[in-house]
Amino acid sequence: MARVIVLGSCNMDMVCYAPRMPVPGETLAGTGFHAGFGGKGANQAVMAAKLGAVVTMVSKVGSDSFGESIRGNLRSCGVATHRVLTADQAPSGVACITVDGHGQNAIVYVSGANALLSAEEVLAAEPDLKEAAVLLCQLELPMPVNLVGFELARKHGVRTIFNPAPAPPQPLGREVLELCDVLCVNETEAAQLSGVHPVDSPQAAEAAARVLQDLGS
Repeated sequence: MARVIVLGSCNMDMVCYAPRMPVPGETLAGTGFHAGFGGKGANQAVMAAKLGAVVTMVSKVGSDSFGESIRGNLRSCGVATHRVLTADQAPSGVACITVDGHGQNAIVYVSGANALLSAEEVLAAEPDLKEAAVLLCQLELPMPVNLVGFELARKHGVRTIFNPAPAPPQPLGREVLELCDVLCVNETEAAQLSGVHPVDSPQAAEAAARVLQDLGS
């Protein structure tokens, strides 16, 4: 079975359902609530495990009940958590989501402990990474942390898959894209990274892809 390392975020999602979005200063009665596990990294780790991969998660959670629940959920899904570290200085990452009666949503995301994962802590995961077939990264962790992961993967011949989401406000540098074997983007991310606006047709998607290839991806 393939070994996969996921370097990414772990969050707790808290979803409130309401007939409409509240206006500023308003308290609005909701119609439902759901708490679940999220984070782009954790989601990818769980799906890779469900597909049969041997998965190790590299992340950081807070020293709170959410952090313990996140670890427990990953383990129950077959994901190794010995590289999911604990931060005492920040809570676990959370996403607070309001969904209205039309299915539209508004999200407040607090990265919390995810933002405290350091380059040194990623370097400490090298014994796991060098045995992997694939490294998966996203942009819910600091870019310097991802870059260390990419460099380690290249050092050991590990294939890299990069999902640059959420879309970055600034284009990524060539030093990042040259380390990506597979760049997985949607229309918004492709436009943001390539400068091709909008990416709304097969022709525009091809143009954006060629720009990204020229940049090193």
